[in-house]
Amino acid sequence: MIVVDLALIFLFCLLLIKATDVLLINLKSLALQTGMGAFAITGLIVALATSLPEFFVGVAAGLRGEPNLSLGNVVGANIANLSLVIGGAALIGGAVTVQGTFLRRDVFYAFLAGAAPMLLLTDKVLSRFDGLILLSLYGFYQVMVFEEQKKRAADEEGFINRLLRRLNHRGTKRELGWIFLGVVLLLFSADMIVHLASKIALSLNIPILLIGLVLVAIGTTLPELTFEIEAIRSHQPTMVFGNLLGSIVANGTLIIGLVALISPIRIQAFDEYLLATMAFVIAFGIFYLFIRTKHRLERWEGAFLIGFYLAFVLGEFIHP
Repeated sequence: MIVVDLALIFLFCLLLIKATDVLLINLKSLALQTGMGAFAITGLIVALATSLPEFFVGVAAGLRGEPNLSLGNVVGANIANLSLVIGGAALIGGAVTVQGTFLRRDVFYAFLAGAAPMLLLTDKVLSRFDGLILLSLYGFYQVMVFEEQKKRAADEEGFINRLLRRLNHRGTKRELGWIFLGVVLLLFSADMIVHLASKIALSLNIPILLIGLVLVAIGTTLPELTFEIEAIRSHQPTMVFGNLLGSIVANGTLIIGLVALISPIRIQAFDEYLLATMAFVIAFGIFYLFIRTKHRLERWEGAFLIGFYLAFVLGEFIHP
């Protein structure tokens, strides 16, 4: 049965890639027509869509009284985003150039969002009040993204009015339909991958924390990986970083905040969690160092980030 499940995972990965391709093409066209900009589009719409697998895992875990699974998934997904996803995208898709205000502001917001639940968990409990704080941080980030976009608008017409008028255009509605279809296919394939990966993990008697940190996290970050590979190949670096940072923000604030509201989180395996938090900080530091030096992420740097992720996974499994 494990062999069959692995074959099904491969097939759903192919469907995932096709759905991501449909999504990318129509989002690029939508960004051009509405004037929203690629970073704003991917930072909100795509990042939220590709983070929905983590959301569904989190809600289900919270309702079942297992919020630690969601905590492991979110932390593991953010580590994977900063190493496996962006590293794999650079290695497969090619080097990616940093553009715009990415280094000055957006990296800081993403790090703050990713580290916020870890700071709130210093007492080993993430309460419902902490969840409200995280949700507020998510709202703050999205306001900042769109406020910056409004400042860049050169015409006198209001940004929201222009957006609403363009969205009523027949061609734009057709693109929105394709985007909806792409998101549905992406979520269906990602959900099946997560389900199958969890089934394999449980059959092998892997602890629930490691299921969230590694196996489920890899499954839920596949949408980000496929989207970023396609974005790099289509020469859309702003979409690459918009999706990367938006996913980290959504995971660390919106998703884990909602889970805490459903079921407050009390860390059950602190040593494993501490190792994961250290890995997140180190991964973010390495990623920032790479992109700051030359404003470019090279293929060899992507390979290094992948190696870091493999070392993290190995450390979690051999941890006494």
